Amino acid sequence: MTAPSLWQPITVGRMHLPHRLALAPMTRNRAQPDGTPGELASEYYAQRASLGLLITEGTQPSADGQGYLLSPGIHTPAHVAGWRTVAEAVHAAGGHLVLQLMHAGRLGHPDNTPHHRLPVGPSAVSAGQQIPTPTGMQETPVPRALEATEIPGVIDEFRHAAACAIEAGADAVEVHAANGYLLHQFLSTDANQRTDDYGGSVEDRARLAVEVTRAVAQEIGADRTGVRISPAFGLGGLDEGDAEAVHTQYLHLTHRLVQLDLAYLHVHHRGDDDLLRAIRDAWPSVLLVVRKDRTREQVADDIEAGLADMAPLGRSALANPDIVERLRTGAPFNEVDKATIYGGTAVGYTDYPTLSRV
Repeated sequence: MTAPSLWQPITVGRMHLPHRLALAPMTRNRAQPDGTPGELASEYYAQRASLGLLITEGTQPSADGQGYLLSPGIHTPAHVAGWRTVAEAVHAAGGHLVLQLMHAGRLGHPDNTPHHRLPVGPSAVSAGQQIPTPTGMQETPVPRALEATEIPGVIDEFRHAAACAIEAGADAVEVHAANGYLLHQFLSTDANQRTDDYGGSVEDRARLAVEVTRAVAQEIGADRTGVRISPAFGLGGLDEGDAEAVHTQYLHLTHRLVQLDLAYLHVHHRGDDDLLRAIRDAWPSVLLVVRKDRTREQVADDIEAGLADMAPLGRSALANPDIVERLRTGAPFNEVDKATIYGGTAVGYTDYPTLSRV
């Protein structure tokens, strides 16, 4: 059994949830070539509806936001129709759906997109990462630096995608400003070498993340908007500097986001608990904290310590559709099949056994 605090109900924006668990966003690469959710997506998410709050895989807000093969989008009528099917299935199973809006920025490759354009980024600096493509692993190319005149268009892409998500029946959206993707790239001094209003100072590097989030909140309501950050996580080839620099950047960003009165902040936490405590002290609404490789005994630790309000689950929920029941009863977990996480069929996607099917 886990700590009693995990089973207390909570309200997140407009969503009334039965406990403090959630599904963390996880890329699965099973969308159709045009970005419409795959045929099994409804089943996959509905299977995990007992988690209450389901944050989807990263979903591109535009054609240029695509980084990976077979990642879903939310910017065309077909995307809206596809996600509506998912939302209806999740709601019928008693869950709430939050679409994560993810512009990959420089973490992409022309071979992975229908338009075959170079990925865009804050500056013409390659991530230097290997990325899967139709012909195998290739290095991410040097991106095309966004022109200052293009940035309002990028903000409008997020705004439009948020409206599409709500049209599709999603309960909220999560702005992805983490894990090495576009908004995180703007936050980082090594990827962002701009000298205009979107680079240079702590304030200017945070500007795009704040403006995107404000636009989304204005479009669909602040109480249906969350943000994900990952301070100093080092994903996507980013290096955000020493601890002092990271603290300064993310406390500034947090204080700017506080002003928007959002539904929640979602921290993908690397382990700097001093920074997490400072963010917790500054953030007035719901704080989600996910850590890598937590054991079942550790799931509620951040809640018990007053560092978080909710504990999203990642791969353990991927492999255990009924993880809520397993946590409540102490039942053993299925092991994750790492070979089937990305791409493929129902295998490793919708075929993990529940306790009732064992």
